[in-house]
Amino acid sequence: MTWMRRMLPVCFLLAVACLQGSLLLEAGPAEPRKPFFERFRRLEEQFRRFQEVTLMRLQSIAGNYNVSYNIDTRFQHLAEQYNGMVSALNESHTALQGDLDHLKIWMKKLQKKTRKLDLKISSLEESVSKQSQQRAGEKQQQVAHLTNLTLQVTGHKEAISSLHASSSSLQKELMNLQEASQSQATKLGALEHLLQGIAGKEALSPQHLPATQLLNQTAQGKQLEAEGSQTQSLKKLHTKHRQRKKLQEERQQLLAQSAGTGLQSSLLHEHATPLQKREPEPLTRREPQVARQQLSSVIKVSQEQKRPSAPKKPGTICNVGSMLLFPNVSTENFATLTPGFQASLYELSLCSWVSTPFPYLGTILSYAMEENDNKLVLHGRNARVHGSIHFVIGDPAFRELPVGQLLDSRWHHLCIIWSSVQGQYWFYVNRRLVSMGSKFQKGYVIPPGGSLILGQEQDVVGGGFDPSEAFVGRLAGLAIWNRALSPGEVSGIATGKGLPHGTILTLADISLHGGVQKVNCTCLEHCL
Repeated sequence: MTWMRRMLPVCFLLAVACLQGSLLLEAGPAEPRKPFFERFRRLEEQFRRFQEVTLMRLQSIAGNYNVSYNIDTRFQHLAEQYNGMVSALNESHTALQGDLDHLKIWMKKLQKKTRKLDLKISSLEESVSKQSQQRAGEKQQQVAHLTNLTLQVTGHKEAISSLHASSSSLQKELMNLQEASQSQATKLGALEHLLQGIAGKEALSPQHLPATQLLNQTAQGKQLEAEGSQTQSLKKLHTKHRQRKKLQEERQQLLAQSAGTGLQSSLLHEHATPLQKREPEPLTRREPQVARQQLSSVIKVSQEQKRPSAPKKPGTICNVGSMLLFPNVSTENFATLTPGFQASLYELSLCSWVSTPFPYLGTILSYAMEENDNKLVLHGRNARVHGSIHFVIGDPAFRELPVGQLLDSRWHHLCIIWSSVQGQYWFYVNRRLVSMGSKFQKGYVIPPGGSLILGQEQDVVGGGFDPSEAFVGRLAGLAIWNRALSPGEVSGIATGKGLPHGTILTLADISLHGGVQKVNCTCLEHCL
């Protein structure tokens, strides 16, 4: 087309020149006809004018063609620039979209961290209020203890003063007894001298004695009877002292034999005050009997402790396998399931026996990857609402599950089942369906290669633990399947009939960290 446009004015000029030559040749023989020449001249002039006009028009057309050609090149150049700008805009749009996606991920993480911080702040406020209340109660208790101690101290002071008074009276009595014993000793010496004098004389019957001698003899007999009664009272005092010493020895033996048993505290409480400071009590035969009874009870307790323990009763729920014990609230207590998920999961079933002494259920399972730390989480924490946990699949999608009936320190069986076909999930507690739903992460796939941890919630892969989210209690018979279990299979696990086929992870695939302990037990009743 461009070639034809270039050749068109040239052809037109050649046609005009040929036409002019032919007209000149035809006008040569007709000289005598002047009017014709004039006409022809006029026509020639008109044709020249027409030629000039056509030339001008052709020149203008040629100039316009050059302009149009330059416009085409300019349009092509502009089109190339437009395409370059469009590609640059597409590249900037993709980069901007990537930046926006990163910003969205960071915003989600920031929102999650802010939620956690809010929960921490609320829990801290509750703990501070509880601690203030406890401190106020402790202060009141301390004040009450101080008042009781002051009362006890005053009572002890009164008892000590009474003991001092009794000790002074006892000392006076002892002084009196010593004086009486000295007087009795002098009397006995005088009697011995009298008896020696009488032995040298002849024994006479009282019938031959005069009346004065009989009177003296009767007086001496009365004096001897009085002295005999005083010696008997001294003997009784000595026997009482001996019996008290024996009683003290028996009590010390009982205390030595009852060491290590609960009887020692009661005996110590009964005999806390020393015998020297007590008031003198009349000794009876009942105290040795009580001591012998206490000694026999100590012997019986020691014999019962030496007896072999009774055999365990047969269990009703068996095929458990093993149990994990998470002893306390600590970020160091967790267990890792290795090697984790080896293939993508379109369906999932998780079942376990659970027992916790706390009023909330901590994090049972956490599966994290680099791009998302909440790929699969059973997340609970010490918050205001204790009766629920979050079932998370691909943050931020989650469902809230009720777990209030699990918080009674007893064994309970739970099963969580999810399928990505319709996004359905089922939550069983003790064989009963307590929660279910649909359109939960429909079509989602749980990818392999992440970090799978029991007992802690991961904020980063393999770490970022929070003590308020830790699990405390016992997990037994935990198992994971890559398919959805039927209600009959869930009931069979809860009644101890064994695990269905197709398990991908169990407690045999764990490694322990911190204070977590593993106990092998066949039946649930035999697990610690």
